[in-house]
Amino acid sequence: MEVILADYLGFCYGVKRAIKIARENAAPGGNACTLGPIIHNPQMVERLKQEGVGTVDRLDEMQDGTIIIRSHGVGPQVYKAAEERGLTLVDATCPHVRKAQMSAKALMDEGYPVVIVGEKEHPEVKSISEWAAHQARIVETVEEAEALESCAKLGIVSQTTFSGTKFQQIVMRLLDKSRDIKILRTICTATDQRQAAAMELASKVDVMLVIGGKNSANTTRLAQLCADQCRTYHIETADELQNRWFDKIEKIGITAGASTPDWIIKEVYQKCQRM
Repeated sequence: MEVILADYLGFCYGVKRAIKIARENAAPGGNACTLGPIIHNPQMVERLKQEGVGTVDRLDEMQDGTIIIRSHGVGPQVYKAAEERGLTLVDATCPHVRKAQMSAKALMDEGYPVVIVGEKEHPEVKSISEWAAHQARIVETVEEAEALESCAKLGIVSQTTFSGTKFQQIVMRLLDKSRDIKILRTICTATDQRQAAAMELASKVDVMLVIGGKNSANTTRLAQLCADQCRTYHIETADELQNRWFDKIEKIGITAGASTPDWIIKEVYQKCQRM
């Protein structure tokens, strides 16, 4: 049985940067926490906890210490609130997310009603919306794009981990909503690379394994894309592998979301080789 890794998989630049920042500010026995999980990978979040970086869901859970802004970013009010509470603030927002936030703000400042193409409940999308003063419309599907009313001006940004193909489909539906449209495609290169590589590999193998947090939007999207090509399993760790998945299988493909650590990918790869 041949086991093949996708050309692009695992940690992206923004995630590597966030993990590095968190570790540099770890406080074993002290008080250093991320506001929400720093990335959507439970195993990595647990490892950071063991190294001295905890997690809180709200700022009011911190009386003092260091609060680390996670890779998904937050709105401007969080920076202000952290300062008012006297907390040391460390910003690990992904630079690509920051670009999307500032793009939304710039469009709003120029008088363009903002549409964010992305998932309504994703923390990154919420943070982008907050930089647009909560006035942006969030569009997740082609149907929602078609239902959007026409307007004089329209500005469009995207969730950085959104499907490039789906973004294009939605934008095509939005083009007839206004005569003055500014489109800022803020999907990051890492997302495009991982999706393209995953789909290419999925077309050549019998089974795809997509590794990453079940709460990770970009990993879930990789699994959806691969499932269109072949039988696909979304797993978090090697412990979830089942022998019956690989009965009479000749080729296994492996990819992983942008928030999946190398050590988890390695464990899955090695276990597959032994099966």
